[in-house]
Amino acid sequence: MLAQAAGYALLGAISPTALVLVAVFLGSANPRRAALFFLSGAALITVVMAVALFLVLRAGGLSHPSEHQARYGLRLGLGVLALGVSLLLTRRKPRPPDPDKKPSLVMRMASSPAPRAAFAVGVLVFTPSITYVAAVQVIATSQAGPGMVVLGLALVAAIDAVCAWLPLLLFMAAPETTTRRLKALDAWLHSHGYQVLVVGTAIAGLALVADGIAGLVG
Repeated sequence: MLAQAAGYALLGAISPTALVLVAVFLGSANPRRAALFFLSGAALITVVMAVALFLVLRAGGLSHPSEHQARYGLRLGLGVLALGVSLLLTRRKPRPPDPDKKPSLVMRMASSPAPRAAFAVGVLVFTPSITYVAAVQVIATSQAGPGMVVLGLALVAAIDAVCAWLPLLLFMAAPETTTRRLKALDAWLHSHGYQVLVVGTAIAGLALVADGIAGLVG
């Protein structure tokens, strides 16, 4: 159960947007404070949503043995949804950079990272993805005891927020090296981040569809 839930969480954890923003925060005048508030927002939304999703799924009775088809049907549905999002992103295609275009709300908030703004950006950016819902579903529909459930939810939340806490830890250990590498990664993501998002969403969708079909057939 833990391995499967962690796998789904990992599929959605690599967020180009989150990596770009953490690079902005760690390059600000007060990098530790800005990144810490960004992490606090990310941690709050991931934990709160993990608990909320768990309670909703348990209340729906999906953990009961008789709901085997419903469990895997939901997983299949999430996979189809992820593939649909990937297809939509592929058809949409990113627009070329426009220097006259006004930055997005999130980027405007990140450009002057006051603590409350950084916290709010963390909440907005780490709103749960489809794969995060699937990861929590694995835990909620298992027969694990309370201890394993708490461990599973904590693990999923930690993996989901890895793009917030790992760069901060690396920065605290080696500020100059981390800043230099984040700048290089930021430049690469501005050119390839959209493709990473499309491919990652498609892979997550395929994994969920395959798992759902296998569960329904088996």
